[in-house]
Amino acid sequence: CGRQNEDHHEEFLPTGETSIDSYPNWLKFHIGINRYELYSRHNPAIEALLQDLVSQKITSVAMKSGGTQLKLIMTFQNYGQALFKPMKQTREQETPPDFFYFSDYERHNAEIAAFHLDRQLSLHFNPSHNPRLLCSCRILDFRRVPPVAGRLVNMTREIRDVTRDKKLWRTFFISPANNICFYGECSYYCSTEHALCGKPDQIEGSLAAFLPDLSLAKRKTWRNPWRRSYHKRKKAEWEVDPDYCEEVKQTPPYDSGTRILDIMDMTVFDFLMGITIIVILAMSLLALSRSTVVEITDLHFFSPPSLRIRKSTYLRLQLLAKEEYKLSLLMKESLLKDKIAPVLYQPHLEAMDRRLRIVLKAVSDCIEKDGYDNVVENDFNTDVNTVTTER
Repeated sequence: CGRQNEDHHEEFLPTGETSIDSYPNWLKFHIGINRYELYSRHNPAIEALLQDLVSQKITSVAMKSGGTQLKLIMTFQNYGQALFKPMKQTREQETPPDFFYFSDYERHNAEIAAFHLDRQLSLHFNPSHNPRLLCSCRILDFRRVPPVAGRLVNMTREIRDVTRDKKLWRTFFISPANNICFYGECSYYCSTEHALCGKPDQIEGSLAAFLPDLSLAKRKTWRNPWRRSYHKRKKAEWEVDPDYCEEVKQTPPYDSGTRILDIMDMTVFDFLMGITIIVILAMSLLALSRSTVVEITDLHFFSPPSLRIRKSTYLRLQLLAKEEYKLSLLMKESLLKDKIAPVLYQPHLEAMDRRLRIVLKAVSDCIEKDGYDNVVENDFNTDVNTVTTER
């Protein structure tokens, strides 16, 4: 018998099935998804998957159908897939205050930041940065955003030369500055005027791991009752109906279980990121577009009688407001691990601290008006979604 290549050796169980240890990291991630979280706190496959996103060979590329802006589906040598969102603006560019939220560029670095804000992190801080930050600490601990990592992609070798998408391939050109560019096809920002250009053919972007196919993992989608109207003149129903909140709370699936608390968690997350859209398990596309403008209407859900917040979430937010566990410091330290660090511009980090203070003030006002027990839901010592705040 010839020697078997150990790299391709698979472990077999007594049943004849392969061991989960031999599965690729993207499949381990898929297997670990449940109804409460995308991955467990200590799932080792997540760090390995993040490494795959920046190092796996790209074998094919295609444009993602639908959507207002260009996104690419990238397939890797290990058959994993990720959604690539190319860099369209520099870190310091901000959206003018007169722009509507739905006409802004999608920001690749916001994708990365959203993953780090959302996830459970065990961070061992560098004493030279801050001697008080010597703890293992977590950020929001929701774990509802798929793994995302930044990557520098060679547009010639890793996109143009491997795509079979003729519509995409035909949009490549060389700019007057002798850089490789392309623009693809989409509803907005897909033209020579909005082309994506490399330096000379290197482009930065975010890669978000795919969730399992709908045919393998069926899931339901509920439109958020407090979503915006996406209209320049028309207001959403929640903006004009004073009884809207009470009506929602009496309507399935919001009349029982933890759905309202889940929406509150996502509202907090979205507001901290500066997102004007609230979609569970969706990307944070338009986040961090402004560091100096706080969109107070995004806090529409933080007003009596609608406010209910998990005790675990409230305690964590209070912890992140303390100087020694400051949200901006934790985010900055966490994001240093990404390949395209620095991911965020300092004013955007500081804006997160300001937004956190606004959230805590809103919760405090509601507690003062309605009482602690009527606002803060004790979710400790329960079977699911129990969160331990570590110091």
